[in-house]
Amino acid sequence: MTTLSESSTYPAWIYDGTPIDDTFGHGEKAVEFLRWLKHPKSGLPGKAFQLDPWLERIVRRIYGPRHPDGSRIIKTVVLLLPRGNRKTSTAAALALLHTIGPERVPHGEAIFAAADRKQASIAFKEALGIVQARQQIAGAVKVYDAHNSAKKIVYSKEHVTLEVISGDAGTQHGRTPNFVLADELHVWPNFYLWEALQSGLDKSDNTLMVVATTAGRGQENVAWEQIEDARKVARGDIADPSILPILFEADRGADWRDEAIWCATNPGLAHGYPSLEGFRRAAAAERSMRERQSFKQLKLNIWLDQSTEPFVDMEVYDTGAGEVEPMDNEPCWIGVDMSTTTDLTAVVAAFKDEDGIVSVLSHFFLPADLLRDRGDRDGVPYPEWAAQGYLTATPGNVIDYGAVTEHLRELCARFDVRELNFDPHFAQPVMAPLIDDGLPVLTMRQGWVTQSPALNELERVIVGGKFRHGGHPLLRWCFANIAIHTDSAGNRTMHKGKSTGRIDGAVATWMVVSRAAANDNAPSYWDDPDLAQSLYGVA
Repeated sequence: MTTLSESSTYPAWIYDGTPIDDTFGHGEKAVEFLRWLKHPKSGLPGKAFQLDPWLERIVRRIYGPRHPDGSRIIKTVVLLLPRGNRKTSTAAALALLHTIGPERVPHGEAIFAAADRKQASIAFKEALGIVQARQQIAGAVKVYDAHNSAKKIVYSKEHVTLEVISGDAGTQHGRTPNFVLADELHVWPNFYLWEALQSGLDKSDNTLMVVATTAGRGQENVAWEQIEDARKVARGDIADPSILPILFEADRGADWRDEAIWCATNPGLAHGYPSLEGFRRAAAAERSMRERQSFKQLKLNIWLDQSTEPFVDMEVYDTGAGEVEPMDNEPCWIGVDMSTTTDLTAVVAAFKDEDGIVSVLSHFFLPADLLRDRGDRDGVPYPEWAAQGYLTATPGNVIDYGAVTEHLRELCARFDVRELNFDPHFAQPVMAPLIDDGLPVLTMRQGWVTQSPALNELERVIVGGKFRHGGHPLLRWCFANIAIHTDSAGNRTMHKGKSTGRIDGAVATWMVVSRAAANDNAPSYWDDPDLAQSLYGVA
């Protein structure tokens, strides 16, 4: 089994002792400043800030290498670190390095950004504790900590400000920071704060963005994008010396009980934090699926799927991301999961080739006026998906059912459609005109009698490597949101558990993949009205 230290993205340079360039001495100055700081909870003599060797190497690597003009080479740091490795105290110290330390810029603006007020408050208290622990700093700054007002630390002599902000505090455009610390990016609800801060950094030269986060869930979020870009730099897929990837993450297939994996993923364990005994107690206990996933995500930095009880392993699902070949005039089964007039509607067309490969073409609909609002609610980039053609944004603030109807007519004109299967909820406005057209419209019951065997067939196709979905990002998100309920008789049904995400595309998929997979391209059940009525109900 490949160990973490052999991974192509593992930051081996932290431990290998290779020289780190520091021609101008900025790396040494940064280290000296952090050693000068105190921390109220430090166990070292004089409450000195604990700058362990692994962390010192990181600081030197960020601030030492410079261009000939003295400007910093590193512009973005992506630090993926499990919980308990003193990420917040490190982040606070780096923020102070740019506020009162040698990296400060006169009249500069340093920002400590968090997802919400609660996390921002934790970050502020950490920075404030470091400030108050050393009298020389406390006497040189002004602290603004009034209730319901901006929390700031100001170095008055040079008018440098460190402000802690959150994503739920309204717009943050108009800022011109020279330093941003993005704390726990994996829980940021949307892209807006990130975009505002990134655009602010772009206004000036020699700025620095530090992302310090634990692993998250799902791939439709700003954290996944940044981590995935950092992985590409770490592997050498992208040559970008301005990005420094520091990725402490275990492989998804790693043995989560292996102490060697724990130590490789958690650089602080060698120095007494987090608690090794705590790891052992957690690993020794009988773990539910939820607890095991929590252990993997928070202690081993394994990026998880959106659902806490996934239907299938999304890595297996992703093997079907190859291009879906056009299948004009071929037998086709269509599933439609209609929504209310203001939510997501999914249409999935399924085909099966002679080798038993089931391919799907997916498309979605949302009201154009609600794209951003629904994107904020669900935490996904609906406007971007619409621009990329994965989603049709119908004019207005309700779905234009006529657009859905027309899309289905186009599919029927292009393919040999055997069945148009509808979840009957909210579907009548679309079903009625298609019935009038003489198209093979069916309603499909959503209970376990229909769904459980269909899920078995869908699972068999996916796990067997016979499912092709073209890498459609919205469909993948729907599948990642699935949770499975199993009753006492072993019957399974699909739901979204506690997730706020949608599963509409997955519902439309199980409706038709099982039909396509089980059918030998023979005539549809529609051709036997009595059988269709008994199994599905005919509209």
